[in-house]
Amino acid sequence: MMSGKRKRKLELFSDAITDNRGEIAEVKNENLELQTWADLPAELLELTLSHLTLADNIRASVVCKRWHSVACAVRVENQSPWLMYFKKFGDSYELYDPVQRKVYYLELPELNGSRVCYSKDGWLLLYRPRTHRVFFLNPFSRELINMPRFEVFYQAVAFSCAPTSPGCVLFTVENVNVTTVSISTCYHGESEWTTVDYQNRLPFVIGTRNKIVFSNGLFYCLSFTGWLGVYNPVEHTWSVLAVPPPKCPEIFLARKWGKGKFMAEHEGDILVIYTCSSENPIIFKLDRRLMDWKEMKTLDGVTVFASYWSSHSGTCLSGIMSNSVYFSKVRFFGKHCISYSLDDYRYYPCKQCHDRGEQDPFDNIWIEPPKDFSAHM
Repeated sequence: MMSGKRKRKLELFSDAITDNRGEIAEVKNENLELQTWADLPAELLELTLSHLTLADNIRASVVCKRWHSVACAVRVENQSPWLMYFKKFGDSYELYDPVQRKVYYLELPELNGSRVCYSKDGWLLLYRPRTHRVFFLNPFSRELINMPRFEVFYQAVAFSCAPTSPGCVLFTVENVNVTTVSISTCYHGESEWTTVDYQNRLPFVIGTRNKIVFSNGLFYCLSFTGWLGVYNPVEHTWSVLAVPPPKCPEIFLARKWGKGKFMAEHEGDILVIYTCSSENPIIFKLDRRLMDWKEMKTLDGVTVFASYWSSHSGTCLSGIMSNSVYFSKVRFFGKHCISYSLDDYRYYPCKQCHDRGEQDPFDNIWIEPPKDFSAHM
């Protein structure tokens, strides 16, 4: 048996260990209480801030110096497209930056005698009527790519991606009659166009003012009356979706031909914008599951840049209002681009709703600039 003296020593030793553990626990608890959000582990802080939108990232950056440093390191800022003006005379072309509200000038004699058809990924698709020459031009690098000659008069025209990317395909569609469309395609590198006529299950009439977007490998085309045609360039199939046109007040539908209507794509979503001088715009998104158009009260932070020939969209755009539509028209001597905010339910600048879509459709188009524009000056 253990002696009383030895037993007493063990008890004292045990008590000392218990007291020490208690003191350690108290110190840890005190340290935890003293910790702030600024003491989050670096990996956790980076992970958290990297999932924020641009606006929330900027707000988080003012919490403390450490958060500011991490927020700036993980911040993603996309560049806004610029508005390019096509004048009827001369070789000097204006490009308007809506963020800096600055106008840049480029001398582009290559565009003489041509008209713009479409814009995507920083490239223009152009057509020269006198020679039937179809060509791509990057106005910043001045790179020009000729395509096989083709008569482009009444067709709506688009292309899938930059001509320097694999699989770039040009697409045109025009009406033979109400129930038949003629579709022509040409891949970059081919020596001639391929033309095929397709029958429509539903009446479909499309005009030269482009309402075409390329999304998930398909070309979507909006008719005058709001029906949606879809072309698959891989399978060479065409169909008019059995989706009733967006439900708009009669005043929106009374506009002449394609004026006041725009079409855009964002991460697979198809968006249609209807405008009217006396009303706020109405925006619809195609619900593929329900096969219906859903009216959008918010764009969930997306910004749409609308023009007649082609429209663009983006998020996390520094200096650009999110949840807005920017139209291809500038007011106040080039200082303000006309836009509509879905957050504020109003146009900017104020009282501009009457002419936001009345510009000549041949005048201007949105185009994505390079990250370092100065290198192309």
